[in-house]
Amino acid sequence: MLTENVFRNRAAVISNAERSLLEGAISHVQTYPAGSLVVRQGVPVDISTLLVKGLMTRHVDAPDGRRHPVALHVPGDFVDLHAYALKKLDHDVAALTDITVAVFRHALLEEIQATEPGLARRLWFLTLLDAAMHRQWIYRLASLNALQRVSHFLCETHARLLAIGASEGHAFPLPMTQADIGEVCSLTNVHVNRVLRELRESGLCNVRGANVQILDLKGLVERARFDPHYLYLNPQTAARAVGHTGNIL
Repeated sequence: MLTENVFRNRAAVISNAERSLLEGAISHVQTYPAGSLVVRQGVPVDISTLLVKGLMTRHVDAPDGRRHPVALHVPGDFVDLHAYALKKLDHDVAALTDITVAVFRHALLEEIQATEPGLARRLWFLTLLDAAMHRQWIYRLASLNALQRVSHFLCETHARLLAIGASEGHAFPLPMTQADIGEVCSLTNVHVNRVLRELRESGLCNVRGANVQILDLKGLVERARFDPHYLYLNPQTAARAVGHTGNIL
């Protein structure tokens, strides 16, 4: 099911009936090649998209032409649910890789809000989760040094992929270039290369091509000052995200 990963391993659960309703609200499924603008800043929209496959970004373009990402989205994310309420966005939404999205027309989301208050609250949870991750994004760029920023980003991505079953716990796919990681962490390519080498030589993780191999998750979490509380994962997934594998009550 296309919406299977939306609430998987989250603190907010969704029933089979609610999942079926959400599936039924999908208008169509669409693909975009890497680099495509899916939603353009300031343009009125009457749809929202759920990411099924690939990676997407939300970003703001500076006057000098530089792109400033403000969010990275993984499969299962309801990327621009904000557009349902705002009707146009103050940033661009783009495909970082080749992507597949499920498209929801706002008219059907309006029906869900009117007739299914429980499901509407769960969709609201997703927009609040986006806000929580954005606050952590600001903290990462404002308060952490280069090594900590990259480590924190890798820990966060690992935790989010754990939540949708896309990480094995010690390795996960990351189809991003060093330039992409640099934009996300506000670092130059040279700086990112130096940090990744230090992480590898320290025995914490190895980023090679489009894959990340975690060599010492607890050490990486400590280096990153990472706490997954803001991702609102269930206790079991949150524990795995920081390297705790014992029983969780």
